Amino acid sequence: MVFFTKKVRRKLGGNFTFIVCTDRDDLDKQIYDTFAGCGLANNDKDTCRASSAEHLQQLLGEHKAYLFTLIQKFNKEVDPQHPYNSRDDIIVISDEAHRSQYGLLSLNLHNALPNASFIGFTGTPLFQNDEITRRYFGDYISTYDFQRAVEDNATVPLYFDPRGDKLKVSTNNLNERIAAKIEELEIEDEDADIEKRIKGALKRDYNVITSEKRLDAIAQDFVTHYANGWEMGKAMLICIDKVTCGRMYKKITHYWQLKIKKLKKQLKNITDQQEAIYRKRQIDWMETTIAAVIISHQQGEVEKFRQWNLDVNSHRNLINNGFELADGKRVSVEKAFKNADHPFRIAIVCAMWLTGFDVPSLSTLYLDKPLKAHTLMQAIARANRVFKGKNNGLIVDYCGILENLREALATFAGTADEGRKEDDKTVNPTQPQENLLDDLQNAINEVREFLTNQGASLDTILQETGFALNAAIRDAKEAVNENDETRQRFKILCREVFRKFKASTNIPRINEYRKTHDAIKLLAKELEKDEEVKDISQVLMELYRVVDEAIEVTNTNTKDGELYDISKINFERLKAEFLKSNTPRTNIQNLKQAVEKRLRRMLNQNTSRVDYQKHYEEIVDRYNREKDRLIIEQTFEELLKFIQDLDEEAQRATSEGLSEETLAIFDLLKKPNIQPAEIKRLKGIASNLLQILKQEILQMEQWYDKESTRDRIKIKIENFLYSDDTGLPESYEIKEVTEKTKVVFLHVMQVYKTIPSPYYENAA
Repeated sequence: MVFFTKKVRRKLGGNFTFIVCTDRDDLDKQIYDTFAGCGLANNDKDTCRASSAEHLQQLLGEHKAYLFTLIQKFNKEVDPQHPYNSRDDIIVISDEAHRSQYGLLSLNLHNALPNASFIGFTGTPLFQNDEITRRYFGDYISTYDFQRAVEDNATVPLYFDPRGDKLKVSTNNLNERIAAKIEELEIEDEDADIEKRIKGALKRDYNVITSEKRLDAIAQDFVTHYANGWEMGKAMLICIDKVTCGRMYKKITHYWQLKIKKLKKQLKNITDQQEAIYRKRQIDWMETTIAAVIISHQQGEVEKFRQWNLDVNSHRNLINNGFELADGKRVSVEKAFKNADHPFRIAIVCAMWLTGFDVPSLSTLYLDKPLKAHTLMQAIARANRVFKGKNNGLIVDYCGILENLREALATFAGTADEGRKEDDKTVNPTQPQENLLDDLQNAINEVREFLTNQGASLDTILQETGFALNAAIRDAKEAVNENDETRQRFKILCREVFRKFKASTNIPRINEYRKTHDAIKLLAKELEKDEEVKDISQVLMELYRVVDEAIEVTNTNTKDGELYDISKINFERLKAEFLKSNTPRTNIQNLKQAVEKRLRRMLNQNTSRVDYQKHYEEIVDRYNREKDRLIIEQTFEELLKFIQDLDEEAQRATSEGLSEETLAIFDLLKKPNIQPAEIKRLKGIASNLLQILKQEILQMEQWYDKESTRDRIKIKIENFLYSDDTGLPESYEIKEVTEKTKVVFLHVMQVYKTIPSPYYENAA
């Protein structure tokens, strides 16, 4: 919607007023927050959200650029002869165009704005026979279906697990009429006593779906299922109404504690160290997990909940006030749930957060509320957002509605746009959960095939033990380490296996894949260990630990604890030992990683060292292009020479009589052919400028984030370098002073984002 409005202004010009119209308070707030976040609205300075029909009429008269309203504000009949506004440069953007943007409310809206243009947006395409919406909004301008979103990696694929059928608690034969009644009542007035009206309209059907025995079975299954798949991400449980949300919260928290006790008891009998570590992590996760009921406020809710021995005030206080953080500040429930690291992991809802509320880390949707097609599609889309490490979204269906609607959903969600050029334009948006095992097997096969093509064997790792297993892992590592590309490719393949295994943990047949998964993980962990090296000398000592005289290392007591004195290394002996190594590729990779770490630190200290970075990249590029043994040996020699060069550069600050920080400024201020007599003065300039800058920056809060403080620092540098008293020698021309001001400022911007810098000693 934001992009649409911006493009209209860019392409057509004019003074358009955009009225964004939706049908729920939470959606209205979300849309407004989006526009405000893009700098297009600011209620604090310029009111643009209508509080009533009269207020909207007033705002329209003020010719504002953006207005936000609920369609329910048009609940009063409007005389076509006396509209709110007759302008023809008003564009009404209707959100949720599929369900509530027509009927009497829509008629009042059109009468109020007779010359306005209308465009409808919806996250869920229309049924092919939905002529009502087409009559009001016309045919599609653009569509984007589930399958295309998955192909574009805009969403993850959805899988479903019909657990209601397995538990024999599904309500298949009731779903259609319950869903129809729920949608009808919720659209009419979301603040009304919907529970009472649903119960009155459904009678026995309502009692069936909310029976104590049924809810108890679902609560137990929810705890077992989610606790077992605890690494998959956050979860949302959708219940039929608000009271049922409260009842399920009470049941889930009860069985959650019983599950923790059971796991702690089992932990005492676990002998495998890795399994024990895993279980402890799971128990810690469960003990910190927070569940919360998220429901809109309703009159009389305290008494209604009390009739079920429930306290709605505890839920209401949390919804209104959010969670307290360690620093004493508070965070809203919305932000806490969207934060993947916050322990609020279980949201129990009935209507709120089902549309327009994106939580990328939400991976599992537990559905126990019969929903009609449009609302159902929006609900299940809560689980298909992309998130790091997330393989798919999972819909756990307790009421049986997904099975009943699969055919309709395929047509509903899979109507492709004209650009797809496909004969079959229908796509089923969900797949059976068991298909995940096929995906897992395919991922394992890719790892096996990759290792085979590289001359190694996954099956050997699976079969061997002891020394033979160590040798198999060594050979596999050597095969993977052919070059940077093969190593990275293998890591990606492994991550796919781990993601798909984690996503399949609740499928009974998963144990058939555990041994292979563990073997791949063992190899991946061995590669990770190589990446955990701390410094160059550590790599060389590990590489040639059997040759004590090859390396002599002293503790230089560097600030970050590194141990290296490159001048004491016997490089000729190292080269001779390298020629005998049976793991040259792995040795090169480990040494490269250590060199990269040191080079990165040195570049962070002194941005003028880019030539070292370029030289290193040339060495690595040659190595990655070639595969023969001669290039490997040549690369090792080049890396050793590069290490010596780095060490000489690292010692240069001492030889120049400067701190590492001052040397960086000194290098930036130097120019070619500078006279020796000016060197000493330049060192003093660098030292004094650095000290002034650090003192200045320390007095500013978040200096880097504010343009005004950045300008202040730049001016400080400029004045200092131009000054006759403190500035650069007379041999520097004005354009050179300007250039030096620029490069020093860029250096300060890069290095001193956080003060004090983690890389440097105090300048004083």
